[in-house]
Amino acid sequence: MNVTETLNEGLKRGYQITVTAGELDAKVLEKLKEAQPEVEMKGFRKGKVPMALLRKQFGPRLMGEAMQESVDGALTSHLDETGHRPAMQPEMKMTNEEWKEGDDVVVDVTYEALPDIPEFDFTELTLERMTVEPDEASVDEALENLAKSAQRFEAKDGAAEDGDQVVIDFVGKKDGEPFEGGAAEDYPLTLGSGSFIPGFEEQLVGVKVGEEKAIDITFPEDYQAEALAGQAVVFDITVKEVKGPVAAEVDDELAKQYGAEDLGALKGQIRERLVQEYQGAARAVAKRKLLDILDEKVSFELPPSLVDAEAGQIAHQLWHEDNPDVQGHDHPEIETTDEHKALAERRVKLGLFLAEVGQRAEVQVTDAEMTQAVMNQARQYPGQERQFFEFVQQNAQMRQQIQAPLFEDKVVDMIFEKADVTETTVSKEELQSAVEKLEDE
Repeated sequence: MNVTETLNEGLKRGYQITVTAGELDAKVLEKLKEAQPEVEMKGFRKGKVPMALLRKQFGPRLMGEAMQESVDGALTSHLDETGHRPAMQPEMKMTNEEWKEGDDVVVDVTYEALPDIPEFDFTELTLERMTVEPDEASVDEALENLAKSAQRFEAKDGAAEDGDQVVIDFVGKKDGEPFEGGAAEDYPLTLGSGSFIPGFEEQLVGVKVGEEKAIDITFPEDYQAEALAGQAVVFDITVKEVKGPVAAEVDDELAKQYGAEDLGALKGQIRERLVQEYQGAARAVAKRKLLDILDEKVSFELPPSLVDAEAGQIAHQLWHEDNPDVQGHDHPEIETTDEHKALAERRVKLGLFLAEVGQRAEVQVTDAEMTQAVMNQARQYPGQERQFFEFVQQNAQMRQQIQAPLFEDKVVDMIFEKADVTETTVSKEELQSAVEKLEDE
């Protein structure tokens, strides 16, 4: 077996791997000998089939396996010896396509090697991290929001307004005939909640108790019931009650609704939650500043294939954000711009750098951390948590998507610990302004 270098330009590498006919034949013979004790064939006892017959029967198939294993083994040995880590899957092409048994196998291999990542002394970094102490006004505001969420409805005089609750009987009719699923009695509907199809709630603003009303509605084209999608219908409605919202009192009873012993305990819980929210926001701002510094100070050659792939992904994502109505990928080819490429270069550089820093420091994402992260995402699918867990277990790419940000955050926290970080107390408004600035960039 022979490996010859054919390309060495920047991070691009090319090699020609030659596996001789003799090496292939020896590998096939080795495989036949391994299988011989278990082979049964008519006219021969188990394990006593002649080698010549085995070669005739199984040789062609084993030759293909031997070729693949030999080339893969040669590439693995080469990567171990050189220390190269391909940025993407190496491209492999057999040069003698008219190969026949008895010929050598010659394969051209090309790839881009990951660059050498420079060392960095994080103790020389000077960073600032904002801190915010929750004030009483913020706690009181959160309490008021909880009271609004715990609101009840009480009967009122006069016409229904947006935000009121109406209790109604209704019957939906298509071409004069009631349709399945289009009727209900004593249904409590909060106007402005958006829980019914567009146009339904809006036409009930202004109704009064005892009023009967027919409203015209056209179902959306993408409505889940195909028989009603895009269809015009009429709902006959009887208004039985009109209720106005009444916020809950901020007292011990409200606290108990939210699982606290009393109002003082609820305030303590709110204060702790606000501290966590402020710390999370401050960390996001500090992390962006850290990445900006690293982007400026760290420099190394980037694999073009990774940059191009990342730029394409960025362009594709931004295109879909600008065209939310297009759900699939049946759209014109999306061209990448210099702006996409610049952002891709930053992401690739910082991604490779943080990955290398984490590997050198032996940063690990524990099983418990992964499980917690999966549980957090599973909560986004109520009633389907088990299916989500099973999907993650069976999908290596999904596990990598969940693990990657966990790993990066642990590396960033490690850098914060080594750097000179100054805590600066700011107002809630100053922190919010810094967060909004991040979102605008």
